Amino acid sequence: MSAKQTRSSARTVFAGLLRHQIMIPIAALLLLTLFNLILDRSFFSVTLAHNASGDPVLQGNLISILDNGSELAILAIGMTLVTAASGGQDISVGACIAVSGSAILRVLCGTDPHPETMQTSIFAAFLVGCFAAMMCGAFNGALVAFFRLQPMVATLILFTAGRSIAAWFNNNQLPFISDPSFGYYGGYIPGIPIPTPALIALICFIVIWAALKFTNLGLYVQSVGINEKTSRLNGLNPALIKLAVYIILGLCVGVCGLIKVSRNSTINYSVIAKDIEMDAILAVALGGNALSGGKFSMSASILGAYVLQFLTTTLYKMEIQSTAISAYKAVVVIILVVCSAPAVREKASRLMNKLRMRRQSGSTA
Repeated sequence: MSAKQTRSSARTVFAGLLRHQIMIPIAALLLLTLFNLILDRSFFSVTLAHNASGDPVLQGNLISILDNGSELAILAIGMTLVTAASGGQDISVGACIAVSGSAILRVLCGTDPHPETMQTSIFAAFLVGCFAAMMCGAFNGALVAFFRLQPMVATLILFTAGRSIAAWFNNNQLPFISDPSFGYYGGYIPGIPIPTPALIALICFIVIWAALKFTNLGLYVQSVGINEKTSRLNGLNPALIKLAVYIILGLCVGVCGLIKVSRNSTINYSVIAKDIEMDAILAVALGGNALSGGKFSMSASILGAYVLQFLTTTLYKMEIQSTAISAYKAVVVIILVVCSAPAVREKASRLMNKLRMRRQSGSTA
């Protein structure tokens, strides 16, 4: 193979990589990494310290990103499937996390909001919290699949009422779990220096990878999202698939509910998971997924969630006021999403082809 053919082959491979969906969050990650390397190299330092219980734990900005971004990444799994199948987004996940977390605390506390010991096992309470969240997902999914409401309109109901329902579960009281073992799920397990939410997120990633790899879930979701009528002619039931993805999102919400209430061993109904639904939608968009549904990349969405947390941590490191963080994130994400839009990428590809042809014609002359 000649040198010219080798260069041409390398350009083809490079162009193929650039067209891959996951390159969008990877490019954003590289830009943020470069920015922080220039701003402050200590941003990437990781140290082994001891927490309040005296256990050795890893600390640093990267660990913080891994820890705080895990809940968003778990939500991004369900949100990606919902977006791909229904062509819309669930804006009630923050309120549903409050419902799930409140149900968990209700089961653990029983009739006493401040019990000395937990009234049941954490696993049993977790199952109840997941069930409550999946019922919320089934409610939203039924409105979208069977009553054909727009996803944002359908989920607006629980977005508005969810936190009140969560408060009603515990009679508007703020339950508190004093048992330190409950805090392991939102903090650190003794002897393991890695944050537990990161380990829970890893388990969720493995489960969804196996589901997409060894079942037809991904194929069915994409088929319904691309063309619902065609998928029905091919023997699929679009309504049931839409209902299923909302229930899966509910399961993801239940997992996040456990992590959220475990972090503080209590719940604040109006603050818990506030605006997390917007971040979950942004993570899906940052992953290059079309918000109108159809083809999706789960790995790109998950990476997009961590990139979004990377951006948030960077802004805090720059001492940006917390009230302005959302505005900065919105601007950056809008720029990235616009740059990754198919129309923009197509025009950029045409421009590159024109420049290449001019270069070739110049060298031939």
